[in-house]
Amino acid sequence: MSESSRVELKIENQIAFVSLARPDKRNALDMEMFKAIADTIKKLRKNRDIQVVIVSGQGEDFCSGLDVKSIMKSKSAPLKLLKKWNPFSSNLAQFVSTGWQKIGVPVITVIHGRCWGGGLHIALGADIRIATPNASLSIMEGRWGLIPDMGGLLALRTHCRLDVAKELTWTAKIIDGKQAKDFGLVTHLSETPKEAAMQLAEELIEQSPDTVSAVKKLYNKSWKGRKSWALFRESFYQIRILLGKNSRIKAYNQTHEPDEHKPFLRRKKW
Repeated sequence: MSESSRVELKIENQIAFVSLARPDKRNALDMEMFKAIADTIKKLRKNRDIQVVIVSGQGEDFCSGLDVKSIMKSKSAPLKLLKKWNPFSSNLAQFVSTGWQKIGVPVITVIHGRCWGGGLHIALGADIRIATPNASLSIMEGRWGLIPDMGGLLALRTHCRLDVAKELTWTAKIIDGKQAKDFGLVTHLSETPKEAAMQLAEELIEQSPDTVSAVKKLYNKSWKGRKSWALFRESFYQIRILLGKNSRIKAYNQTHEPDEHKPFLRRKKW
């Protein structure tokens, strides 16, 4: 379990279960919650034994967004969220979304109930999002006269059409899980999203952890940008995989039979 009561972390069978643990406040984001999520992400980045992360919210909602009343009690809290020494890096508010992409394994968010504002940015930062059909999602900052500033834009521009993103942001419209899937904000719909996340996690664990990690980094770096760099990374990462301890091609060359039952070793650092 993490040090803060705001987030619970449990690791079982190479799966890290992260749950937002402020159900009495609909998992709304106060300063302690921001710090707890950031600390959990940093801890998971260092753990090369895990192969999947599943993020969920306790209680009736995934996360109802910013706890404005709590944050505004302190004059320094908004500054702590927004400050950064490097203007091109993530501040604390952005890191709770962008930080999931710094973990070298697939991150799956399980969305139920409210997933508003900052909660949606957290979910968008994951690799896969599984929601209930009646989940409630919204880019809600416009209701407060604000713009989205928690790093979700990086994922939004990949998952969602520009015109749809503008409309959702301008209107702060609340949509359900089915609409969110149509718009590209959600990957899968399920009446039992936690079970669906576990099923996907078990499939991913069966794959080479080096390959899964390499694909995440390759796609993140090369989905947009110069084709030449994408071609270079494809070749470079493939060579690293072939030379690694988890290469089944190497085992096949030695035995002339694919050793599919040989357990994978600790994930390579990418």
